[in-house]
Amino acid sequence: MKFTDLRLDPRILEGIDAMGYENATPVQQQVMVPILEGKDIIAAAQTGTGKTAAFVLPILQKLKPSAPNNEGRVKALILAPTRELVQQIEESVLKYSKHLDLRVASAFGGVDIRHQIEATKHGVDILVATPGRLLDLHTQEKISFTGLKYLVLDEADRMLALGFYAVIKEIISYLPTWRQSLLF
Repeated sequence: MKFTDLRLDPRILEGIDAMGYENATPVQQQVMVPILEGKDIIAAAQTGTGKTAAFVLPILQKLKPSAPNNEGRVKALILAPTRELVQQIEESVLKYSKHLDLRVASAFGGVDIRHQIEATKHGVDILVATPGRLLDLHTQEKISFTGLKYLVLDEADRMLALGFYAVIKEIISYLPTWRQSLLF
């Protein structure tokens, strides 16, 4: 299947093309249409099989026509277990969305939180975060989940193995009950 078969916005296809991709990988073929249809997904695939694009591209397609963001709100939340993975996902999101007018930010520990507060204070379309830092931002009332439409747990199994179950459970308790959930 070619990415053009998915009828993605031409601006998204430009981002895909710039990265040199033409055909969807097996995991992308299996999950992208159901995600575009609004279905919740649980998927497992090896590293390097295109999982990030499998969830990012449909979310970009669904966010691209949306109204301006309200102050402090997050529309799509991607949780990942480590700072390195958060940075890698954010980089992919920025590349795929470079022709879209979307605000993207990341939040993770080990750095000054003030920069992350500043980056999110006017709301973001996509926030990529580690669970601990996200909970810290929410506890300080620096972000709002009232407009959240999409939740992605990337490497969900690894987050649980690293002991994030209680934090993730608490984060989910703050999210709107009507949202699309994607577990990878």
